[in-house]
Amino acid sequence: MSPIRFEAPLETIATSVIVRMPGEASRRLPSRGQVAVTGSVNGHAFDSVVEPDGMKGHWIRVGEELRKATGAAPGDVVDVCLEPVKDWPEPELPADFADALEAAPARIQEVWADITPMARWEWVRWVNATANPSTRQRRVEVSLSKMDHGKRRPCCFDLASCTDPTVSRSGKLRDEGAA
Repeated sequence: MSPIRFEAPLETIATSVIVRMPGEASRRLPSRGQVAVTGSVNGHAFDSVVEPDGMKGHWIRVGEELRKATGAAPGDVVDVCLEPVKDWPEPELPADFADALEAAPARIQEVWADITPMARWEWVRWVNATANPSTRQRRVEVSLSKMDHGKRRPCCFDLASCTDPTVSRSGKLRDEGAA
């Protein structure tokens, strides 16, 4: 697959800075769900996972470190080049989930260590997909229970929906500036 190149503005949704992939660029990705990529923004390299927007498209979170490296701010148009990769980067574990995994019995830790980074992204995504603290705590507990019973992936959620509650509503990426 040849690199996917596009220009798009950085947007702010709540406290997140993102870039939405234009439809033509998004359609070139191999999945409507998350896709591991290596790429660059304004020539500055990054490895990440492109997120689904719940509307058959994708978006990319542009963190503070990458924004500083590029000198780009919300509203600026950036040049993005992406290539899907087979090897997924490790997900950043939320503290509550990381603590629970660390305290879990060895057999659960072994399942976690044995699953693929892609599967670990799915677990993290499922835990992070709620803003409700009690639902989130329950998801951490259910994740450990499922792994204890040999489950290697969470089930029963739409992999093509936007599951980050800070930028989505009803499974879809919100409009720019939405709170």
